[in-house]
Amino acid sequence: MSLLEVEDLTVHFKIRRGLTRKSIDTVHAADEVSFSLERGTTLALVGESGSGKTTVAHAILGLNKPQKGSIVFAGRDLLALSRGTQRTARRGMQVVFQDPYSSLNPRMTVHDLVAEPLRVGSEISGDALRERVVELLEMVGLGTQHLWRRPHEFSGGQCQRIAIARALALSPDLMVLDEPTSALDVSVQARILTLLHRLQIELTLSYLFIAHDLAVVESVASAVAVMYLGKIVESGPTATIFEDPRHPYTLALLASVPSPDPDRRSAGAALSGDVPSAIDPPSGCRFHPRCKFRMDVCDQEIPPLEDRDGRRIACHLPRDFDLSAEQEAARAARSTAVVEDRQRSRARPRGDETPVPKMPRRW
Repeated sequence: MSLLEVEDLTVHFKIRRGLTRKSIDTVHAADEVSFSLERGTTLALVGESGSGKTTVAHAILGLNKPQKGSIVFAGRDLLALSRGTQRTARRGMQVVFQDPYSSLNPRMTVHDLVAEPLRVGSEISGDALRERVVELLEMVGLGTQHLWRRPHEFSGGQCQRIAIARALALSPDLMVLDEPTSALDVSVQARILTLLHRLQIELTLSYLFIAHDLAVVESVASAVAVMYLGKIVESGPTATIFEDPRHPYTLALLASVPSPDPDRRSAGAALSGDVPSAIDPPSGCRFHPRCKFRMDVCDQEIPPLEDRDGRRIACHLPRDFDLSAEQEAARAARSTAVVEDRQRSRARPRGDETPVPKMPRRW
């Protein structure tokens, strides 16, 4: 049974102006998004900036209000529950934000930051509370010497460890990781990813992983959902999506992976044109203005997200359409082993960060 099932999730934002705050337009941030997340696994949401990844995550966490759809978490439809019941049910899901500094209150000590969810969502107090805080810090590689410091006294990697400890306080089943390593140095990224991997195994956590770095996604995710302009265009097991991409946007995304070798150029051709506005999305397939394989039907009918060849794909191209040249270009762009380059770039440990074992190829 899936831990999280999202079906036809739609999130629109009204644009209001004037003293009367009259609605003049609508931003189609997410339209009919559907996916599921199994227990103990990692699902990655990938796509360009503005594709709706964070909007979907915030809707799951209750930070955005969807216009329609369902969010079934641990067998309960959250959108069908009362506000108070939703708050209780959502204790089983926590979030780690992108910027480790902005996500921590600079006025609070580490003890208070990690203890805050325990004070709000549990009955622990006194010595038991302090013991639990110390236990959480030790789980993420910090110690009692850090208890009474404030965020400005830590490095970015240490602040992210504090944020992870805080997210673990209420023993969640699901953690939403909103680009948790993009603001960190490469050497620190590897340590944070290894920490998350260890915690997932020890605590049987499920991760909804939002990222731009496809090399990281290929290493950590068991399944991938590719989003474009508020819609999922292709989803399936990581190996299937990366080795045999079928949607033209997925192909272009994989072919755009940069090479660490300055003498090597990307094997794939860049996409033409700009991302359309989410206020006035294109009719039919939203990717058709930038797709070199577009047909007449693409700008007239919205392609359904249907099962095809071990994945779900929303595309009008026939099943037997020859994409071998584009697939080869995507493979060539990835063959530079960006993950291995990142691992080779690990610097000596900084501060109290200890060396970690080599990160496995896939979680």
